[in-house]
Amino acid sequence: MLPRAPTVTLDRIGPRQYRGPTGWRGGTVDRERDDAPRGLPRFTLGPVAALAAVLAVALTALSGRYGYHRDELYFLAAGDHPAWGYVDQPPLTPLIARAATELFGNSVAGLRVPATLAFVASVVVVALVARELGGDRRTQVLAAGLAGVSAQPLAVGHLLSTAGFDLLAWLVICWLTLRLLRTGDGRWWLPIGLCVGVGLLNKYLVALLVLALLAAVLAVGPRRVLRSPWLPVGAAAALLVAAPNLWWQAEHDWPQLTVAEGIGTDDGAENRTLFLPQQLIYLSPLFVPVWVIGWLRLWHDPPLRWARATAVAYPVLCVLVLALGGKGYYVVPLLLVLLVAGCEPAVGWVRRHGRTWPVAAVVAINAAVTLPVLPRSALTVPLALNKEQGEQIGWPELADAAEEGWSTIPAPKRARAVVFTRNYGEAGALDRYGPARGLPRPYSGHMSYADWGPPPDSMDGPVLVVQQEDADGAERYFTDCRQVARVDNGDGAPDGEGAENDEVENEEQGAAVLLCSGTTKPWSRLWPSLRHYY
Repeated sequence: MLPRAPTVTLDRIGPRQYRGPTGWRGGTVDRERDDAPRGLPRFTLGPVAALAAVLAVALTALSGRYGYHRDELYFLAAGDHPAWGYVDQPPLTPLIARAATELFGNSVAGLRVPATLAFVASVVVVALVARELGGDRRTQVLAAGLAGVSAQPLAVGHLLSTAGFDLLAWLVICWLTLRLLRTGDGRWWLPIGLCVGVGLLNKYLVALLVLALLAAVLAVGPRRVLRSPWLPVGAAAALLVAAPNLWWQAEHDWPQLTVAEGIGTDDGAENRTLFLPQQLIYLSPLFVPVWVIGWLRLWHDPPLRWARATAVAYPVLCVLVLALGGKGYYVVPLLLVLLVAGCEPAVGWVRRHGRTWPVAAVVAINAAVTLPVLPRSALTVPLALNKEQGEQIGWPELADAAEEGWSTIPAPKRARAVVFTRNYGEAGALDRYGPARGLPRPYSGHMSYADWGPPPDSMDGPVLVVQQEDADGAERYFTDCRQVARVDNGDGAPDGEGAENDEVENEEQGAAVLLCSGTTKPWSRLWPSLRHYY
């Protein structure tokens, strides 16, 4: 009796490519893809959406508890000066800030609605990444949950920032890249290119992700996706979407390079020193075993051999960021992919041990460090880990101090007087809160504020200068300066038993308001000296 012939199962991986027990049909055998999975679990939309909704409600409830961040005030001002680019950023986030205020009102909570939506989308995409790696229902929900309570995603989900939309763009690109590597279908290059283009309209850092992923695929495969005719199509799509901003940068002599150079010079050494410890805390120290196991799984597990490039891309990206002196959070999206890869073993660990308290501990710690859940008087410890908490406090008080200084100018001289600030946060605060206090439009030489000035030379009256306590003196630019007010973000009232003051030691606490009799030169001649990028 003859043995039964084995059943041949064909699994479609890409266009006209089928995988049987002896290799690829409809094309050449590709040993690089011999371990590609044959199917995906169903996407767990309901539980993931419910989890994302709970997180969104929490962020919305806390969104207005402190106040605007200095960068948000800058985005509001930039949105009032729409352009295809700014000296320190592309146009997307300022345009989103403008749209948010038009749709949801001119408030902190309204401004942060897009940030919350981007956070929710990031949580869902993380679950899709888990599914792409073969994760079942529990793995997808766990991946979404761990990402949703991680420190960096919570921080950028709470504030309107380029980093929040950058996180979403990187995660979508990683998800699409995994789909490209898994299926071998070169047509995925087109949506990847479109997402890269949108990412470039928000933050240029996405180019580092592209370089890291391309280098990783070239190093460990599957290299056949690099030979796809769709690759140049995707690259053209990315350039086409980003072209208006790239043209703006070229027309203005690439000011972004000057900004990046200044960041690397001023903060590069500190960023390199803190890079490794930041990798441990940007998600949570308790999550480190999960993403380490995830990296090992991507590197060693035969069923995930097709995704090995994502394991290689992470150290490549770290090298690029360290070389440029960039900040540690730049690599968080790829770190999340490693975290996702480690969730399947983590599900097994939870099943065996039944311990979920580490996640509860992470929620409590990360919420205290990244979200406005504590009273102002209790921010000393969180500020040591996340100074952005303090940057949301004290802007109305800064405007109060400027109003106090403005009142010292005789009324007949105010028509020719100028309010000048040393950084965009101070200028943004006076743009937002100044009109209600009778203050004129502020001017500043910082970042793109310099492009919206200078004051007319006819405004040759007194100059009210707002600057941080440790800023360079204004005496070299202005004459006869004297301090007339000081910024104090505390109210001096008790805040709980034993507390004397709820002031927050942030960058603007103690800032000086100076009244100067005039400028050393006309504004048009002085302005190039007042312009600065960092």
